[in-house]
Amino acid sequence: MQYITVKQASERWGISDRRVRVLCVEGRIQGVVRKGRSYLIPKDTLKPIDGRSLRGKKIPEQYAVLFMSIDEMKAELDRRHPLTSGELKRLQDEFLVEFTYNSNAIEGNTLTLQETALALEGVTIDQKPLKDHLEAVGHRDAFLYVRLLFRDKVPISERVICEIHSLVLMNRPEDKGVYRRIPVKIIGAHHQPPQPYLVPVQMEQLIADLSHDNRHAIEMAALFHLNFEGIHPFIDGNGRTGRLILNLMLMQAGYPPIDVKFADRRKYYACFDSYYQDNDPSSMVNMVGQYVKERLSQYLSLLQN
Repeated sequence: MQYITVKQASERWGISDRRVRVLCVEGRIQGVVRKGRSYLIPKDTLKPIDGRSLRGKKIPEQYAVLFMSIDEMKAELDRRHPLTSGELKRLQDEFLVEFTYNSNAIEGNTLTLQETALALEGVTIDQKPLKDHLEAVGHRDAFLYVRLLFRDKVPISERVICEIHSLVLMNRPEDKGVYRRIPVKIIGAHHQPPQPYLVPVQMEQLIADLSHDNRHAIEMAALFHLNFEGIHPFIDGNGRTGRLILNLMLMQAGYPPIDVKFADRRKYYACFDSYYQDNDPSSMVNMVGQYVKERLSQYLSLLQN
């Protein structure tokens, strides 16, 4: 383990020596070694976030460590020199392919990761259904639209959600962008989505609740995702649309978008069972949080090289 002095930490973090010592005394810096009156701080330690940034936020104790860790990583990323436009585009293009592959695969799409990349370039994959190709293109277009919404600071609304869904379900023109008109069952799930006449009411309330939600952005996005999927407002495409909205919410809060892996689908589905059986959202909150940490860690490691 390599260590730095209080003075070195002060210079690196842009705060006073006294403030660094206070953080050491308060236990806000992990791994600190005390030698007499001096403190040695692990070299790779991130600057603790200013507690004032969380004022007014309702942070359950079970998430405090996770959210603090995420926000410290985000703050460190914000302090570093940004990636070049070329580097950023490369990462965004790679993420787009992987996100499209995983999100579609969770819903039964049979294209592999490589086939998804080729389909997005306009290549037709032999012996794969047209539906799978259209789902890949639709998901890509929907995510590109989400990036535009983020750029233009467009708030989430029912109209925005329906527009995202219209792109996701480009192969189903009669169903895209309209709430379902028949009852549905989620096979294997314990939750029963509401009757169709309740969908508009519950969607309106779900959006309205965002305006006075004082939770941390990670928890808020995870809860919105749980409730959106529970309403299951569309006849098809709810999962893909929901994960796109989840990413829009994360991006609007300053976090990178996440890619729920096909390999994690059982764990992902179990999060919904925990919520609707036991009224426990923590599995989804922690899953979203860990994915955000992975993405932040990826960016930080690139900027260290």
